Amino acid sequence: MTQNPNIASHALPTSPDTGNSMSGADIILRVLSEQGVDTVFGYSGGAILPTYDAVFRFNEMQSPERQIKLVVPANEQAAGFMAAGYARASGKVGVFMVTSGPGATNALTPIADCNGDSVPVVLICGQVPRAAIGSDAFQEAPVFNIMSACAKQVFLVTDPAKLEETLRTAFEIARTGRPGPVVVDVPKDIQNWQGSYKGHGTLHFRGYSDRLRMVAKGSRLKAGKRAEFFELLAQSKRPLLYVGGGVITAGAAAELRQFAERYRIPVVTTLMALGALPTKHPLRLGMLGMHGAACANYAVEDCDFLIAVGARFDDRVAGGRPHAFAPRARHIAHIDIDAAEINKVKRADWVHVGDAKDTLLSLMEESPDVQSPADWLEHIAELKLKYGMNYDRNSPLIQPHFVVELLGEMTGGHAIVTTGVGQHQMWAAQFFDFVEPRSFLTSGSMGTMGFGLPAAIGAQFARPDALVIDIDGDGSIRMNAGDLETATTYGTPVKVLLLNNLGDGMIRQWQRLFYEGRFCVSDKALHSKDFVMSAKADGFDFARRVETIGELEATLRAFIEFDGPAFLEVMIDQNADVFPMVGPGQSYAEMVTGPFIPSRPRVEAAPRDGERKQTASDMF
Repeated sequence: MTQNPNIASHALPTSPDTGNSMSGADIILRVLSEQGVDTVFGYSGGAILPTYDAVFRFNEMQSPERQIKLVVPANEQAAGFMAAGYARASGKVGVFMVTSGPGATNALTPIADCNGDSVPVVLICGQVPRAAIGSDAFQEAPVFNIMSACAKQVFLVTDPAKLEETLRTAFEIARTGRPGPVVVDVPKDIQNWQGSYKGHGTLHFRGYSDRLRMVAKGSRLKAGKRAEFFELLAQSKRPLLYVGGGVITAGAAAELRQFAERYRIPVVTTLMALGALPTKHPLRLGMLGMHGAACANYAVEDCDFLIAVGARFDDRVAGGRPHAFAPRARHIAHIDIDAAEINKVKRADWVHVGDAKDTLLSLMEESPDVQSPADWLEHIAELKLKYGMNYDRNSPLIQPHFVVELLGEMTGGHAIVTTGVGQHQMWAAQFFDFVEPRSFLTSGSMGTMGFGLPAAIGAQFARPDALVIDIDGDGSIRMNAGDLETATTYGTPVKVLLLNNLGDGMIRQWQRLFYEGRFCVSDKALHSKDFVMSAKADGFDFARRVETIGELEATLRAFIEFDGPAFLEVMIDQNADVFPMVGPGQSYAEMVTGPFIPSRPRVEAAPRDGERKQTASDMF
């Protein structure tokens, strides 16, 4: 059952197994194999056991290079984050598999996380037999109802004859359009059902397919639409590209760079778009937003033509007062593959629903002699010079900014970095020199603590030859610390860099700034966990702690160069904060830059016509 009446099958190329009789569980494995799945993350249980058994039997019949690796984490949430890390690092669909009831509910958070960040994953979930659904059977949960609110699509399979087509459709939906998570809930009796393997066919969703065709057809801009864009660009004296994660998803990093360089347009990126343009590129100002670089935020304040590509004006960027975002922009252009994002938060003057890569290529078919004025580029250079990132470089205590900066220098930016959520996440985003796309994997929209370690393991399976580093915090890593053992069990050479400030640092920062220093629940100074001993107990041969600046550089280098999983705990300044910071209800003009980054006098700008001033919000 798909809860959609407009479904019909259509043929796809046939498989060598076509016509063979097999169980529903075996059909699941055949479809996974044909979809190019080489790794499945998951935890077993009664309702999914037939499919786990099918993995074992499938691998017995395959040559080593065609086998599907099965990775068992500490819990189902971690399985989902591993699948997400795999998908984010590779661009392919990540797959995880869990049992019914608590297995399914534990998987809810990674599904919501992937939905918020547009990450393509497929969750195959065991369910109680069809006859028991709705009877409050053992380990029964209403997966369709629970997941529908936070997944791109959910299928409850009630007709075994449509299992094969449903699974193929799940992959198609996950990877096409705006990517996202798809859940397939498979009752146990359907896994045990015997039927003929067709080797082809998907379900057809008329509305979805029509939208995909319209987007594909519309990505190539007509001459008139291109001319309208370049007329706005020609009128502009201070254009700025605001780039979001859609550019990474579309594989459009090269096209973005070409576009920015051809028309000499400076670039600011969101958290999800780090790596879309190398950190040290002369046109890049850095990350914008709540904890964005001051120079990037001031450029947004100053621009007169804002060009949003694959970005959605979310609250981390536009804040609680969207009218105050880019207040001097006379015109706004918005390119996004999802029509629902257009004019949702910020009204745009020139809009296009389409793939970022195709749209940028189409725009560049027009070659007008239009470039940013020299004085705007000079202004951008001055902003970067005066308001660039900085911190207390003379402190005798280890500054986390310095640790990340040093890590970037040692790796040359050539590493896949994952993070948990909190201060360490922002320091990683602000101070690591990312040089390529899909190199920064973090929980952006949901802000899920515990994401970093399992995501790193998933990324390592996706790109086994890459250097994968989880920059984590002592609060976040506690959430999924059980997966330290997973890293060593499977021999994944992930590097775990723990920045330990003995507390939930971001919470503490807010309590210090907005709650008169009442550190309720955020102080972990009295906790007795020894992370290094824990890592050793979980099989890490390299597990060390750094407490002084003098020992940092040599130990960090040894950590990076260690052949295998490595764990390094760095005891950082407990009072180090994340700056800049745009506080609750504030605009970029009111940004707090902290004691080591200059700020400029505040100048208010009137809201654009038709935009209503909103009240302050206590967004975290």
